[in-house]
Amino acid sequence: MPARRQLVQTSAALGMLAAAAHGKEQPTLRVGLVGCGGRGTGAASQALRADPNVKLVAMADAFADRLTRSLGILNADEPIKDKIDVPENRRFVGFDACERLLDSGVDVVLLCSPPGFRPQHIRLAVDKNVHIFAEKPIAVDAPGVRSVIASCADAARKNLAVVSGLCLRYSNHYRAMMSRLHDGWIGDVLTIQANDLRGRIWMFPREDAWTDMEWQMRNWYYFTWLSGDFNVEQHVHNLDVAAWVMKDTYPVKAIGLGGRQARTSPEYGHIYDHISVTYEYASGVKLFSHTRQQTACANDVTVYALGTQGSAYISERKMEIRGYRPWRETSRDNPFYQKEHDELFASIRSGRPINNADYMCKSTLLGIMGRMAAYTGKAVTWDQAMASTENLMPATLQWGPMPTPTPAMPGVTELR
Repeated sequence: MPARRQLVQTSAALGMLAAAAHGKEQPTLRVGLVGCGGRGTGAASQALRADPNVKLVAMADAFADRLTRSLGILNADEPIKDKIDVPENRRFVGFDACERLLDSGVDVVLLCSPPGFRPQHIRLAVDKNVHIFAEKPIAVDAPGVRSVIASCADAARKNLAVVSGLCLRYSNHYRAMMSRLHDGWIGDVLTIQANDLRGRIWMFPREDAWTDMEWQMRNWYYFTWLSGDFNVEQHVHNLDVAAWVMKDTYPVKAIGLGGRQARTSPEYGHIYDHISVTYEYASGVKLFSHTRQQTACANDVTVYALGTQGSAYISERKMEIRGYRPWRETSRDNPFYQKEHDELFASIRSGRPINNADYMCKSTLLGIMGRMAAYTGKAVTWDQAMASTENLMPATLQWGPMPTPTPAMPGVTELR
Protein backbone atom coordinates (compact mmCIF):
# COMPACT_ATOMS: atom_id res chain seq x y z
CA MET A 1 0.00 0.00 0.00
CA PRO A 2 2.77 2.57 0.84
CA ALA A 3 4.47 1.86 -2.49
CA ARG A 4 1.22 2.38 -4.35
CA ARG A 5 0.57 5.64 -2.52
CA GLN A 6 4.07 6.88 -3.33
CA LEU A 7 3.48 6.10 -7.00
CA VAL A 8 0.19 8.00 -6.86
CA GLN A 9 1.91 10.98 -5.21
CA THR A 10 4.72 11.04 -7.76
CA SER A 11 2.23 10.88 -10.58
CA ALA A 12 0.18 13.63 -8.96
CA ALA A 13 3.25 15.86 -8.66
CA LEU A 14 4.07 15.37 -12.33
CA GLY A 15 0.45 16.06 -13.16
CA MET A 16 0.58 19.31 -11.21
CA LEU A 17 3.62 20.43 -13.17
CA ALA A 18 1.99 19.53 -16.46
CA ALA A 19 -1.19 21.34 -15.48
CA ALA A 20 0.78 24.42 -14.51
CA ALA A 21 2.64 24.37 -17.81
CA HIS A 22 -0.63 24.33 -19.74
CA GLY A 23 -2.36 26.88 -17.51
CA LYS A 24 -4.88 24.35 -16.24
CA GLU A 25 -6.34 24.20 -12.74
CA GLN A 26 -4.11 22.18 -10.45
CA PRO A 27 -5.37 19.20 -8.44
CA THR A 28 -6.85 19.89 -5.02
CA LEU A 29 -4.48 19.39 -2.11
CA ARG A 30 -6.32 17.81 0.82
CA VAL A 31 -5.19 19.26 4.16
CA GLY A 32 -5.54 17.77 7.64
CA LEU A 33 -5.09 19.66 10.92
CA VAL A 34 -3.73 17.89 14.01
CA GLY A 35 -3.97 20.00 17.16
CA CYS A 36 -6.88 22.43 17.13
CA GLY A 37 -5.73 25.08 19.60
CA GLY A 38 -5.09 28.70 18.72
CA ARG A 39 -1.88 28.04 16.79
CA GLY A 40 -3.39 25.10 14.93
CA THR A 41 -6.45 27.12 13.97
CA GLY A 42 -4.19 29.91 12.73
CA ALA A 43 -2.07 27.47 10.73
CA ALA A 44 -5.17 26.02 9.08
CA SER A 45 -6.36 29.50 8.13
CA GLN A 46 -2.97 30.33 6.63
CA ALA A 47 -2.75 27.02 4.76
CA LEU A 48 -6.15 27.62 3.16
CA ARG A 49 -5.01 31.07 2.01
CA ALA A 50 -1.72 29.77 0.61
CA ASP A 51 -3.03 28.10 -2.53
CA PRO A 52 -6.14 28.59 -4.66
CA ASN A 53 -6.98 24.89 -4.76
CA VAL A 54 -6.73 23.46 -1.26
CA LYS A 55 -9.35 22.06 1.10
CA LEU A 56 -9.34 21.34 4.81
CA VAL A 57 -10.84 17.85 4.87
CA ALA A 58 -9.95 16.42 8.30
CA MET A 59 -9.24 17.59 11.86
CA ALA A 60 -7.84 15.84 14.92
CA ASP A 61 -7.40 16.74 18.58
CA ALA A 62 -7.28 15.05 21.97
CA PHE A 63 -10.45 16.95 22.93
CA ALA A 64 -13.74 17.20 21.03
CA ASP A 65 -14.57 20.65 22.41
CA ARG A 66 -11.34 22.14 21.07
CA LEU A 67 -11.91 20.61 17.65
CA THR A 68 -15.47 21.94 17.54
CA ARG A 69 -14.38 25.41 18.60
CA SER A 70 -11.62 25.50 15.99
CA LEU A 71 -13.94 24.35 13.21
CA GLY A 72 -16.45 27.03 14.19
CA ILE A 73 -13.79 29.76 13.98
CA LEU A 74 -12.62 28.56 10.58
CA ASN A 75 -16.16 28.25 9.19
CA ALA A 76 -16.84 31.83 10.26
CA ASP A 77 -13.85 33.11 8.26
CA GLU A 78 -15.56 34.30 5.07
CA PRO A 79 -12.60 34.13 2.62
CA ILE A 80 -11.85 30.46 3.41
CA LYS A 81 -15.17 28.92 4.49
CA ASP A 82 -15.78 27.39 1.04
CA LYS A 83 -12.46 25.56 1.35
CA ILE A 84 -13.60 23.63 4.43
CA ASP A 85 -15.17 20.18 4.17
CA VAL A 86 -14.79 18.36 7.48
CA PRO A 87 -17.80 16.08 8.04
CA GLU A 88 -18.33 14.19 11.31
CA ASN A 89 -16.56 11.08 10.04
CA ARG A 90 -13.36 13.09 9.47
CA ARG A 91 -13.27 14.66 12.94
CA PHE A 92 -10.94 12.52 15.01
CA VAL A 93 -10.60 12.70 18.80
CA GLY A 94 -8.26 10.92 21.21
CA PHE A 95 -4.64 9.86 21.52
CA ASP A 96 -4.79 8.02 18.18
CA ALA A 97 -6.51 10.89 16.35
CA CYS A 98 -3.45 11.79 14.24
CA GLU A 99 -3.04 8.26 12.91
CA ARG A 100 -6.73 8.03 12.01
CA LEU A 101 -6.59 11.41 10.27
CA LEU A 102 -3.59 10.33 8.19
CA ASP A 103 -5.44 7.15 7.23
CA SER A 104 -8.42 9.24 6.02
CA GLY A 105 -6.53 10.40 2.93
CA VAL A 106 -4.76 13.76 3.16
CA ASP A 107 -1.93 15.21 1.09
CA VAL A 108 -0.65 17.76 3.61
CA VAL A 109 -0.82 17.64 7.41
CA LEU A 110 -0.42 20.54 9.83
CA LEU A 111 1.12 19.19 13.05
CA CYS A 112 0.19 21.62 15.83
CA SER A 113 -0.33 19.41 18.89
CA PRO A 114 1.85 19.89 22.00
CA PRO A 115 5.51 19.30 21.06
CA GLY A 116 5.83 16.06 23.03
CA PHE A 117 3.75 14.34 20.35
CA ARG A 118 5.65 15.83 17.40
CA PRO A 119 8.21 13.02 16.83
CA GLN A 120 5.49 10.37 16.73
CA HIS A 121 3.26 12.45 14.46
CA ILE A 122 6.10 13.29 12.05
CA ARG A 123 7.01 9.61 11.83
CA LEU A 124 3.41 8.66 11.08
CA ALA A 125 3.09 11.36 8.39
CA VAL A 126 6.29 10.32 6.63
CA ASP A 127 5.25 6.67 6.72
CA LYS A 128 1.94 7.68 5.08
CA ASN A 129 3.76 9.78 2.43
CA VAL A 130 2.14 13.04 3.52
CA HIS A 131 3.72 16.52 3.24
CA ILE A 132 4.27 18.18 6.64
CA PHE A 133 4.01 21.53 8.33
CA ALA A 134 5.42 21.00 11.84
CA GLU A 135 5.07 23.64 14.52
CA LYS A 136 8.08 24.39 16.68
CA PRO A 137 9.73 22.81 18.58
CA ILE A 138 9.89 19.37 17.01
CA ALA A 139 10.60 17.45 20.24
CA VAL A 140 11.05 17.82 23.99
CA ASP A 141 14.00 15.46 24.48
CA ALA A 142 16.99 14.09 22.60
CA PRO A 143 15.39 10.74 21.66
CA GLY A 144 12.61 12.76 20.05
CA VAL A 145 15.12 14.91 18.14
CA ARG A 146 16.93 11.81 16.88
CA SER A 147 13.61 10.33 15.78
CA VAL A 148 12.73 13.46 13.79
CA ILE A 149 16.17 13.58 12.16
CA ALA A 150 15.61 10.03 10.90
CA SER A 151 12.04 10.76 9.81
CA CYS A 152 13.08 13.87 7.90
CA ALA A 153 15.84 11.96 6.13
CA ASP A 154 13.16 9.53 4.96
CA ALA A 155 10.96 12.49 3.94
CA ALA A 156 13.80 13.82 1.77
CA ARG A 157 14.19 10.43 0.08
CA LYS A 158 10.44 10.37 -0.59
CA ASN A 159 10.42 13.96 -1.91
CA LEU A 160 8.07 15.10 0.88
CA ALA A 161 7.98 18.66 2.18
CA VAL A 162 8.82 19.37 5.82
CA VAL A 163 8.30 23.02 6.72
CA SER A 164 9.06 24.25 10.23
CA GLY A 165 7.00 26.60 12.38
CA LEU A 166 10.15 28.57 13.16
CA CYS A 167 8.43 31.37 11.30
CA LEU A 168 11.11 34.06 11.65
CA ARG A 169 13.07 32.20 8.97
CA TYR A 170 10.29 33.30 6.57
CA SER A 171 10.45 37.00 7.53
CA ASN A 172 11.74 39.34 4.82
CA HIS A 173 13.33 41.55 7.48
CA TYR A 174 15.13 38.69 9.22
CA ARG A 175 16.30 37.34 5.86
CA ALA A 176 17.62 40.79 4.90
CA MET A 177 19.47 41.11 8.21
CA MET A 178 21.02 37.65 7.94
CA SER A 179 22.17 38.32 4.41
CA ARG A 180 24.06 41.38 5.64
CA LEU A 181 25.49 39.68 8.71
CA HIS A 182 26.67 36.72 6.64
CA ASP A 183 28.28 39.18 4.20
CA GLY A 184 30.32 40.63 7.07
CA TRP A 185 28.53 43.91 7.78
CA ILE A 186 29.48 43.72 11.48
CA GLY A 187 32.71 41.82 10.85
CA ASP A 188 33.36 38.58 12.72
CA VAL A 189 30.73 37.80 15.34
CA LEU A 190 32.16 37.83 18.87
CA THR A 191 29.11 37.60 21.12
CA ILE A 192 25.36 37.06 20.82
CA GLN A 193 22.67 37.76 23.40
CA ALA A 194 19.25 36.15 22.92
CA ASN A 195 16.46 37.49 25.15
CA ASP A 196 12.86 36.35 25.53
CA LEU A 197 11.70 38.21 28.62
CA ARG A 198 7.92 38.45 28.91
CA GLY A 199 4.98 38.14 31.30
CA ARG A 200 2.98 35.09 32.32
CA ILE A 201 0.85 33.21 29.83
CA TRP A 202 -2.45 31.29 29.93
CA MET A 203 -3.40 28.70 32.53
CA PHE A 204 -6.72 26.78 32.75
CA PRO A 205 -7.91 26.09 36.32
CA ARG A 206 -8.49 22.41 36.97
CA GLU A 207 -12.09 21.19 36.80
CA ASP A 208 -13.41 18.49 39.12
CA ALA A 209 -14.16 16.07 36.28
CA TRP A 210 -10.63 16.22 34.85
CA THR A 211 -8.27 13.33 35.45
CA ASP A 212 -4.58 14.06 36.01
CA MET A 213 -3.91 13.35 32.36
CA GLU A 214 -6.65 15.68 31.09
CA TRP A 215 -5.50 18.47 33.40
CA GLN A 216 -1.92 18.12 32.15
CA MET A 217 -2.98 17.92 28.51
CA ARG A 218 -5.15 21.04 28.79
CA ASN A 219 -2.28 22.84 30.55
CA TRP A 220 0.41 21.25 28.43
CA TYR A 221 2.76 24.23 28.61
CA TYR A 222 3.61 23.53 32.26
CA PHE A 223 4.83 19.93 31.86
CA THR A 224 8.16 19.04 30.27
CA TRP A 225 6.88 15.84 28.64
CA LEU A 226 4.46 18.00 26.64
CA SER A 227 6.28 21.33 26.16
CA GLY A 228 9.93 20.73 27.03
CA ASP A 229 9.77 23.75 29.38
CA PHE A 230 9.49 27.23 27.92
CA ASN A 231 13.22 27.42 27.13
CA VAL A 232 12.39 24.83 24.48
CA GLU A 233 8.80 25.69 23.57
CA GLN A 234 8.99 29.49 23.27
CA HIS A 235 12.60 30.61 23.44
CA VAL A 236 13.46 28.26 20.55
CA HIS A 237 12.54 31.14 18.21
CA ASN A 238 15.37 33.41 19.35
CA LEU A 239 17.78 30.53 19.92
CA ASP A 240 17.17 29.64 16.28
CA VAL A 241 17.81 33.25 15.25
CA ALA A 242 21.12 33.13 17.15
CA ALA A 243 22.06 29.93 15.34
CA TRP A 244 21.13 31.62 12.05
CA VAL A 245 23.45 34.53 12.89
CA MET A 246 26.19 31.91 13.26
CA LYS A 247 25.42 30.49 9.80
CA ASP A 248 23.63 27.50 11.31
CA THR A 249 26.54 26.31 13.40
CA TYR A 250 25.88 25.27 16.98
CA PRO A 251 27.66 25.54 20.36
CA VAL A 252 29.82 22.80 21.83
CA LYS A 253 28.99 23.44 25.50
CA ALA A 254 26.40 25.04 27.77
CA ILE A 255 26.15 25.94 31.43
CA GLY A 256 23.01 27.46 32.91
CA LEU A 257 20.80 28.32 35.82
CA GLY A 258 17.10 28.77 36.46
CA GLY A 259 14.22 28.10 38.81
CA ARG A 260 10.67 28.87 39.94
CA GLN A 261 10.00 32.14 41.75
CA ALA A 262 6.69 33.47 40.42
CA ARG A 263 5.00 30.29 39.20
CA THR A 264 5.40 28.17 42.30
CA SER A 265 1.87 26.82 42.96
CA PRO A 266 0.72 23.38 41.70
CA GLU A 267 -1.44 24.74 38.88
CA TYR A 268 1.80 25.69 37.09
CA GLY A 269 3.04 22.13 36.89
CA HIS A 270 6.76 21.74 37.42
CA ILE A 271 8.55 23.87 34.79
CA TYR A 272 10.74 26.88 35.57
CA ASP A 273 9.78 30.54 35.14
CA HIS A 274 13.32 31.81 34.42
CA ILE A 275 16.32 30.25 32.71
CA SER A 276 19.70 31.74 31.72
CA VAL A 277 22.26 29.78 29.74
CA THR A 278 25.74 30.58 28.46
CA TYR A 279 26.51 28.63 25.30
CA GLU A 280 30.09 28.39 24.03
CA TYR A 281 31.19 27.78 20.44
CA ALA A 282 34.33 25.92 19.45
CA SER A 283 35.71 29.27 18.21
CA GLY A 284 35.24 30.88 21.62
CA VAL A 285 32.18 32.90 20.59
CA LYS A 286 29.59 32.93 23.38
CA LEU A 287 25.82 33.05 23.19
CA PHE A 288 24.18 34.47 26.32
CA SER A 289 20.58 33.29 26.50
CA HIS A 290 18.00 34.73 28.92
CA THR A 291 14.33 33.84 29.11
CA ARG A 292 11.73 34.67 31.75
CA GLN A 293 7.95 34.60 32.17
CA GLN A 294 7.10 36.78 35.16
CA THR A 295 4.68 39.69 35.49
CA ALA A 296 5.57 43.32 36.32
CA CYS A 297 9.10 42.96 34.92
CA ALA A 298 10.91 44.59 32.01
CA ASN A 299 10.20 42.78 28.73
CA ASP A 300 12.61 42.28 25.85
CA VAL A 301 12.35 39.84 22.94
CA THR A 302 15.47 40.61 20.95
CA VAL A 303 18.67 39.07 19.65
CA TYR A 304 21.78 41.26 19.85
CA ALA A 305 24.97 40.45 17.94
CA LEU A 306 28.34 42.14 18.56
CA GLY A 307 31.02 41.89 15.90
CA THR A 308 34.50 43.22 15.25
CA GLN A 309 33.12 46.07 13.11
CA GLY A 310 29.67 46.75 14.50
CA SER A 311 26.59 45.45 16.22
CA ALA A 312 23.12 44.26 15.23
CA TYR A 313 19.72 44.66 16.89
CA ILE A 314 17.39 41.91 15.66
CA SER A 315 13.69 41.78 16.59
CA GLU A 316 10.23 41.87 15.06
CA ARG A 317 9.99 45.56 16.03
CA LYS A 318 13.40 46.76 14.99
CA MET A 319 16.16 45.76 12.60
CA GLU A 320 19.33 47.83 12.82
CA ILE A 321 23.08 47.55 12.24
CA ARG A 322 25.41 50.05 13.83
CA GLY A 323 29.10 50.51 13.12
CA TYR A 324 31.23 50.43 10.00
CA ARG A 325 28.28 49.68 7.65
CA PRO A 326 25.11 51.07 9.29
CA TRP A 327 21.71 49.90 8.08
CA ARG A 328 18.17 50.11 9.35
CA GLU A 329 15.02 48.46 8.01
CA THR A 330 12.11 50.90 7.99
CA SER A 331 9.64 49.13 5.69
CA ARG A 332 6.79 46.98 6.90
CA ASP A 333 7.64 43.29 7.25
CA ASN A 334 5.85 40.56 5.33
CA PRO A 335 3.27 38.37 7.15
CA PHE A 336 5.75 35.57 7.86
CA TYR A 337 3.21 33.20 9.44
CA GLN A 338 1.46 33.27 6.07
CA LYS A 339 4.71 33.18 4.11
CA GLU A 340 5.80 29.83 5.52
CA HIS A 341 2.58 28.27 4.20
CA ASP A 342 2.83 30.10 0.89
CA GLU A 343 6.32 28.68 0.35
CA LEU A 344 5.29 25.22 1.57
CA PHE A 345 2.46 24.86 -0.94
CA ALA A 346 4.44 26.48 -3.76
CA SER A 347 7.23 23.97 -3.18
CA ILE A 348 4.80 21.06 -3.33
CA ARG A 349 3.28 22.37 -6.57
CA SER A 350 6.74 22.80 -8.09
CA GLY A 351 7.80 19.24 -7.30
CA ARG A 352 10.76 20.62 -5.29
CA PRO A 353 9.47 20.40 -1.71
CA ILE A 354 11.16 22.35 1.09
CA ASN A 355 12.84 20.36 3.87
CA ASN A 356 13.72 22.48 6.95
CA ALA A 357 14.92 19.46 8.93
CA ASP A 358 18.47 20.52 9.74
CA TYR A 359 17.88 23.78 11.57
CA MET A 360 14.52 22.84 13.09
CA CYS A 361 16.07 19.75 14.72
CA LYS A 362 19.32 21.39 15.83
CA SER A 363 17.66 24.54 17.20
CA THR A 364 15.25 22.36 19.16
CA LEU A 365 18.23 20.49 20.63
CA LEU A 366 19.81 23.86 21.47
CA GLY A 367 16.80 24.61 23.69
CA ILE A 368 16.88 21.12 25.22
CA MET A 369 20.61 21.43 25.90
CA GLY A 370 19.97 24.69 27.77
CA ARG A 371 17.17 23.13 29.82
CA MET A 372 19.43 20.20 30.72
CA ALA A 373 22.15 22.60 31.87
CA ALA A 374 19.72 24.69 33.95
CA TYR A 375 17.91 21.71 35.48
CA THR A 376 21.06 19.83 36.49
CA GLY A 377 23.54 22.63 37.13
CA LYS A 378 26.06 20.68 35.05
CA ALA A 379 28.07 21.71 32.02
CA VAL A 380 26.47 19.96 29.06
CA THR A 381 28.23 19.37 25.76
CA TRP A 382 26.46 19.25 22.41
CA ASP A 383 27.42 15.60 22.03
CA GLN A 384 26.03 14.78 25.49
CA ALA A 385 22.78 16.53 24.66
CA MET A 386 22.40 14.74 21.33
CA ALA A 387 23.20 11.35 22.91
CA SER A 388 20.99 11.86 25.98
CA THR A 389 18.78 8.89 26.90
CA GLU A 390 16.27 11.01 28.85
CA ASN A 391 12.88 10.08 27.36
CA LEU A 392 10.11 12.27 28.75
CA MET A 393 7.17 10.59 26.99
CA PRO A 394 5.02 8.43 29.35
CA ALA A 395 5.09 4.70 28.63
CA THR A 396 1.28 4.66 28.45
CA LEU A 397 -1.13 7.36 27.31
CA GLN A 398 -4.50 7.02 28.98
CA TRP A 399 -7.09 9.19 30.73
CA GLY A 400 -6.21 8.50 34.34
CA PRO A 401 -3.63 9.16 37.06
CA MET A 402 -0.51 11.04 36.02
CA PRO A 403 1.70 12.30 38.86
CA THR A 404 3.30 15.73 38.48
CA PRO A 405 7.11 15.42 38.57
CA THR A 406 9.01 17.26 41.28
CA PRO A 407 10.57 20.47 39.92
CA ALA A 408 14.19 19.99 38.88
CA MET A 409 16.85 20.96 41.43
CA PRO A 410 20.30 21.97 40.12
CA GLY A 411 23.01 19.88 41.72
CA VAL A 412 20.50 17.14 42.55
CA THR A 413 18.72 16.39 39.27
CA GLU A 414 20.81 13.92 37.30
CA LEU A 415 22.13 14.52 33.81
CA ARG A 416 20.97 11.65 31.62
